[in-house]
Amino acid sequence: MVLVIGGAGFIGSHMVKYLLQKGERVVVLDNFSTGHRRAVVGGTIEEGDLRDPDALRRVFRKYDIECVMHFAAFIFAGESMRNPAKYYDNNVLGCLRLLEAMREAGVSQLIFSSTAAVYGEPQEIPIPETHPLNPTNAYGETKRVMEGMLRWYGQAYGIRSMALRYFNAAGADPEGELGEDHRPEEHLIPLTLFAALGRRDSIAVFGTDYNTPDGSCIRDYVHVWDLCEAHYLALQQLRAGAPSNVYNLGNGQGYSVLEVIRTAERVVGKPIPTVYAARRPGDPARLVASAAKAQQELGWQPRYPALETMIEHAYRWFVAHPEGYPT
Repeated sequence: MVLVIGGAGFIGSHMVKYLLQKGERVVVLDNFSTGHRRAVVGGTIEEGDLRDPDALRRVFRKYDIECVMHFAAFIFAGESMRNPAKYYDNNVLGCLRLLEAMREAGVSQLIFSSTAAVYGEPQEIPIPETHPLNPTNAYGETKRVMEGMLRWYGQAYGIRSMALRYFNAAGADPEGELGEDHRPEEHLIPLTLFAALGRRDSIAVFGTDYNTPDGSCIRDYVHVWDLCEAHYLALQQLRAGAPSNVYNLGNGQGYSVLEVIRTAERVVGKPIPTVYAARRPGDPARLVASAAKAQQELGWQPRYPALETMIEHAYRWFVAHPEGYPT
């Protein structure tokens, strides 16, 4: 059985659906502080907090857990700079509690949702996994610390892990059942589509003077369903006895903020109100992945690499769910 922690969130809920389609038995642990119960389409739900040793102990005793997938971190870089204590408490302490519960229960396989934010300002593009880790925000720093915890717990206690460093997760369930519903929302593609749908006045472009072709930041976007496939491939590797490893998950293709807005305008068929603002602190000019390692070692190949496809899938879900998930 696979334990999906944070399985009511954006990526976690898609992962639950993907695993169920593959015939896996799934249990979800979520405290529903940011996730949505309606987003969990199957499996067994256990309500509880990652930082609560008793809740973790209860789940590990109740179910025969083979592997844990951890999606329960807080994820907003800007918020992490305003309130780093919140991020250290949930992300770092939560990871420690999980690793201790796994050690106590004798569960030795973990797939960890990491991030490109561990790299900070890139020294080379595309970014390989061997790039130095120098986060520029507290969110990225907590993920760097968590990756270190996995390494040392693996060395000392035999917990094998796959740390998957996402670039920008985007899109929605290709079947239209699941989507992205953060409250508040801080990601570019949803905010752009909200502006198109009249749910906000405009979309802001933070910085137009970067050293990029159009002056706006460049990011690598990867479809949420492709992320799920990478997790499943990593699960198969762990089942086959593979050692711990780290993989970038991205398309290797960067798009600027202005390119995202222009692509969204083509998808929705109308101009999207846009305003221009100063740079935000800690925003690197370019973040583009080298995903060659994941492709070679996991056999991962994105099925939905086109930015337009990601935006179309997201737009379709937002149109069908104008209020997001029912509460």
